[in-house]
Amino acid sequence: MSSTSETSRSSQISRVPYLPGLDGLRALAVIAVIIYHANPAWLPGGYLGVEVFFVISGYLITLLLVAESERSGAIELRQFWVRRARRLLPALFTMLVLLIFWTAFFERDALGKLRGDVLAGVVYGSNWFQVWTGAGYTAVNDFAPLRHLWSLAVEEQFYLVWPLVMLLVLRRGHDRLPRVAMWFVGIAAVIAAVMAALMPTSPIGADCAATPGAYWEIAGRCVSRVDALYLSTPTRAMGLLLGSALALVWRPYALLRGPMKSKGPLLDPVAIIGLGIVGVLSWKVHIVYSAVDVGDLADPWLFRGGLFLTGVGSLMVIAAVAHKRALAGRVLGNPVFRVIGERSYGLYLFHWPVFQALRHETGIALKPHEFVGAMLVTIAITEFSYRYIELPIRERRLRESMGALLRGGPGALRRRGSFGAIVSASVVLPLFAGVSLMTADLKQNDVQASLDQAEGSVTDVLADLETTTSSPDSQPTGSIAPVTTAAPPRYDVFAIGDSVMKGAAPSLAELGIVVDAQQDRQARMGAEIFQQLEDLGVTVNVAVVHLGTNGPVSQETFDFLMEATSEIPKVIVLTLTANRDWTAANNAKIRALTDTHPNVTVLDWQLVSELCTGECFAADRIHLDRDGMRFYAAEIWKAMGRELPSDW
Repeated sequence: MSSTSETSRSSQISRVPYLPGLDGLRALAVIAVIIYHANPAWLPGGYLGVEVFFVISGYLITLLLVAESERSGAIELRQFWVRRARRLLPALFTMLVLLIFWTAFFERDALGKLRGDVLAGVVYGSNWFQVWTGAGYTAVNDFAPLRHLWSLAVEEQFYLVWPLVMLLVLRRGHDRLPRVAMWFVGIAAVIAAVMAALMPTSPIGADCAATPGAYWEIAGRCVSRVDALYLSTPTRAMGLLLGSALALVWRPYALLRGPMKSKGPLLDPVAIIGLGIVGVLSWKVHIVYSAVDVGDLADPWLFRGGLFLTGVGSLMVIAAVAHKRALAGRVLGNPVFRVIGERSYGLYLFHWPVFQALRHETGIALKPHEFVGAMLVTIAITEFSYRYIELPIRERRLRESMGALLRGGPGALRRRGSFGAIVSASVVLPLFAGVSLMTADLKQNDVQASLDQAEGSVTDVLADLETTTSSPDSQPTGSIAPVTTAAPPRYDVFAIGDSVMKGAAPSLAELGIVVDAQQDRQARMGAEIFQQLEDLGVTVNVAVVHLGTNGPVSQETFDFLMEATSEIPKVIVLTLTANRDWTAANNAKIRALTDTHPNVTVLDWQLVSELCTGECFAADRIHLDRDGMRFYAAEIWKAMGRELPSDW
C-alpha cells in the first residue's frame, strides 16, 4: 500500500463526524438541569446533567485534538482557542449586558453585589469566586442570576489547559493512546476517592463557628467543603477525564473499520443501561438533604461515587451513539432532541437569569405556571441569540449579514434604519451596563440586612447566664433583665427561634420579650436550651417557640421540647410558613400539641400570616419584611392574652 493511501486512510479514520445522538444527549442533560433549577422537588438530581455535559465535552474536544494531530501532525493552539471563543463568548456577553440592564432597572439594590459575579464570569473564574465567597448553589436569599456560570468556568478552564496536555500526550506517539486512556480513568477514580474522603459528614450550618466540620478555614475565611468539592475544577475534572479517555479508544470512523464494525446493535442495551443509571441518580440524589433533627447534610450518594457513576453512565450512552450502526444514535438524534441540543448552550446560559428575574431570590421554587412562562421567555431569547448572534459569528457571517442590511435597492432605507438601531444598541447597552455596574453601591440582600440589624436585639441566654454566674455584678442581656442575680433568674417572656424570629427580634424586644434566636437553628437545639434552663432553675412565665423552619422535626424532639417546658405556665408554639418538603409534617405535629399539653397555645402562623397587610414578607415568603415584623410581634403578644401598648 502506498504512503498516500495510508495517509488518506488515516485521515479518514481521524475525522470527527457530526453525531446527532450527542445533541440528543445534550438535550436530555439541559432539560434535566432546567427542571432542577426551576424546582428541585421535581427532579432532585437534575443538576447531574452538568456532569453529562462535562463527559460530552471531554469526548468531543479530545476527538478534535487527536484528529487535528493525525491530519496535520500538530495542534494549532491559537486556532483552537479562537474557535472556542467564537463559540462561547458572543452569547455570554449578550446575556451579561441584558442582565445588567435588567438589574439596573428592576433589582437596583442587587447591582453592586452582582459586580463580582460579572467580573468572575467574564474571566471564566465563577466556580472559584463562588467557592471563595460562599455563594454556591446551597446559598439562599440573594438575587444571584449568574450562579450557573460555575460550570462554564470549569469547561473554559479545561479548554485552556487540555490542548497543552494533549500536545504532550500526542508527541509520545499515537500507539500509546490506549495506555493514556487508562491513566485518565485512573486519575478520575482517584479524584472520586479523594472527594469521598473529604466529604463533610457533620451538619452544614451558616458558618465555621456554628458547624466547623462543614468548613475549612483558609486565609481567615470560612470555605464550605460542599461548595469546594462540588464547584472546584480539580474535583469536577472527573467527567472531562472520562470523556477524554473514551475519545482515545473509541473514534467513530475507526469503529466502522475494525472488529466493532457490525456490533452497533449490541451497544443499544448498553445505552439503555447508561441512561437508566443517570436517570435513577437524577431522581434520587441531592447535593445536600435535610435529616430529621439534624439539618442539612451532604448527600453521600453524590460525593461518594455518584458523580463518577454519572460519568460512567454517560460514557455508556456516548459509546452507543458514536457507532453509526447503533439505533441509540438515531433515537436520541431525533429532530426535536437535535434542535434542543443544538441550542443547549443558549438554553443553559439564559434560563437561570430568567428564573431569577421572576423569583428575585435563590432557593425559591417556581410554580408550574411560572415555569411555563419563564421557559417561553427563555426559548425566545435563546432562539434570537442563536440565529442572530451565535451562528453569524461562529460561521463568520457577521460581515455578510451587516452588508445585506446596507445594500441598496428596494427597502434600503428601512434596512439601513435597522442597521443603525443595531449599531446604536450594541454601543449604548454595553456602555450603560458597564457604567451602572461599576458605580452601583454594594448592599446586602434584604434578609441578611434585617438579620444583621437584629443582632443587638437577641441574646445567647446560656452564655449570659454563665457570665452571671462567674460575675455577680453582671446581668443577662436582653430587653428584660432577670429580677435578681443572687438567685436563679426569672424571665417574663422568653422566646426561642431561628432566623424568622431573629429578623423580628427588634419588634419583639419593644414589647419586652427576651429573644434567643439564631440562623439555621434546629428544633432539637431549642429543646436542649429549655432543658438546660430548667436544670439551672431559671423561671419563665411565658415561653414562645418558633422552630422547624430548617428541617424535619421528629415526634421525639417535640416530646422532649414539651417535657422541657412542662413547668412553664404558658407556651406559645408557632407553625411554619416555609415552602419546604417538611413543613406540612412539622405543622401537623405542632397543631397536635394542644391535645396532650394544656399549657400549650398554638399560634397558627401559617394561617395568620395571610392576614398581614403591607410589606410583610421577603421574596422567599419565609422571612419577614418591615410590616411583617410588627405584625408577627403583635400576633405573638395577642396569643398570650395581653393587650398591645397604646402607641404600638
